[in-house]
Amino acid sequence: MKLTLDHTDERLIEPTENEGAAVMATPTIDQTPTRRVRMRNVVHGEWIKFRSVRSTKVTVIAAGAAMVLLGIIFSATAGSDEPARPATLLTDPVQLALAASDMSAMIIGVLGVLLIAGEYSTGLIRTTIAAVGSRLKVLGSKAVVLAGVSAVVVAISSVLALWLGQAFYAGDQATTALTDPDIIGVVLGTTTYLVGIGLIGLALGAILRSTAAAIGLLVGGVFIVPGLMGLLPDGVTDNVVKFLPSEAGSAMMSTVSDPDLLSTAAAYGVFAAWVVGLLAVAGVLMKRRDA
Repeated sequence: MKLTLDHTDERLIEPTENEGAAVMATPTIDQTPTRRVRMRNVVHGEWIKFRSVRSTKVTVIAAGAAMVLLGIIFSATAGSDEPARPATLLTDPVQLALAASDMSAMIIGVLGVLLIAGEYSTGLIRTTIAAVGSRLKVLGSKAVVLAGVSAVVVAISSVLALWLGQAFYAGDQATTALTDPDIIGVVLGTTTYLVGIGLIGLALGAILRSTAAAIGLLVGGVFIVPGLMGLLPDGVTDNVVKFLPSEAGSAMMSTVSDPDLLSTAAAYGVFAAWVVGLLAVAGVLMKRRDA
């Protein structure tokens, strides 16, 4: 059997007008520049997240309440003869009224850790960075919100603690008016110290990306190590301890000069160096590492 193939003549079919347009059309790339997210919008978004989470609001309120309530208790028990009372270790009414500042600083520092380490633990930080497009803006916006909220709360709480503490003061020293320049300096130093500890906690949370590790380093490095270093020789203590954040904070909050501490101006400089330095390290690591 012989097979034959029927060759059909190929014809050139000209496309119609619409089909030709479709064939000749070339894809175009949208050259419209993408709109950058402004810093104020990022800050606004962080503020919404901050006030939407109940735990953050409770933590800030707890920091302020602890300062006021414990200040009243310490001031009211200043005249007690029981040597075991913590209040008997202090006699200055201003120091008594603000004796709980370290506890409030610890609470705000932990809050700073949770603001960013919590997002790393849940993976939300990737969504935040993708939406913003800049890791430094994410870190900066968290710092702005934390500093702004804690500054307002600490300033109000410290004024209330001084006012109520001196009203309930049971000691034998003269109290100081709130309008006194020394008191204003104490309020400013207390606010700066507590806000700075919160920012240090934020930086440690960004550096370590672990809530437990960052809180442990914050509490141990800022509040426990200075006390342990007092066991070292005096030469080491005098040359090292006073440059730690907690000791610089004590100098900023003190109404009298202490030879074992830095001067007020030097204390502000050293404390600012700690805060800015740790935030800079956090920013560099956030840019170099994957979220």
